[in-house]
Amino acid sequence: MNERSVIDPRWRVVDIVVVAALGVAFGVVFWQWNVLWGAVFTGAVNPLAYLVSGVWLMPAVLGALIIRKPGAALAAEVIAAAVSALFGSLWGIDAILSGAIQGAGAEIVFAATLYRSFGLPTALLAGAGAAVGEWLHDMPVYYPATAFEVQLAYGLFMLISGVLVAGLGSWLLVRALAQSGVLAPFPSGREQR
Repeated sequence: MNERSVIDPRWRVVDIVVVAALGVAFGVVFWQWNVLWGAVFTGAVNPLAYLVSGVWLMPAVLGALIIRKPGAALAAEVIAAAVSALFGSLWGIDAILSGAIQGAGAEIVFAATLYRSFGLPTALLAGAGAAVGEWLHDMPVYYPATAFEVQLAYGLFMLISGVLVAGLGSWLLVRALAQSGVLAPFPSGREQR
């Protein structure tokens, strides 16, 4: 399996359709995840709540692993956040800014490899990058008065969730989708055969 390949940066119609479909699907997931998260974790400061935040980071990693084009991580995450906001996110329109920063965190990792590495280590790092984006956004916006040590605890749990849920989870999902044949039009699908 060649997970370090030269990628054509030009977007095809199928790339645009799939990144949009991923974004919309995850926007619906976000909408429901927001409801569950809000019901379970409302109240006192709870860094452990962020052990499940990787779900919000998945479109960025998954989009880039499938599409393998510059901007795929950012586009998938922003579309998902926008759909979530349209459905009535707990965080309102700020969900879109949050999504942009999280998507940029993952995008930076793929850009650092010149969009040539899409294996497990890169997926894990992209999940971590999205989590760093989440932390950079959430701490000044939602927890500015929280002690820095607690903010660091939030960051640690975001990082764990970003690596395991968004990074590893997306990588495993791409492998499963590729083996089903649904990713045949993409390098990510052809490499699995």
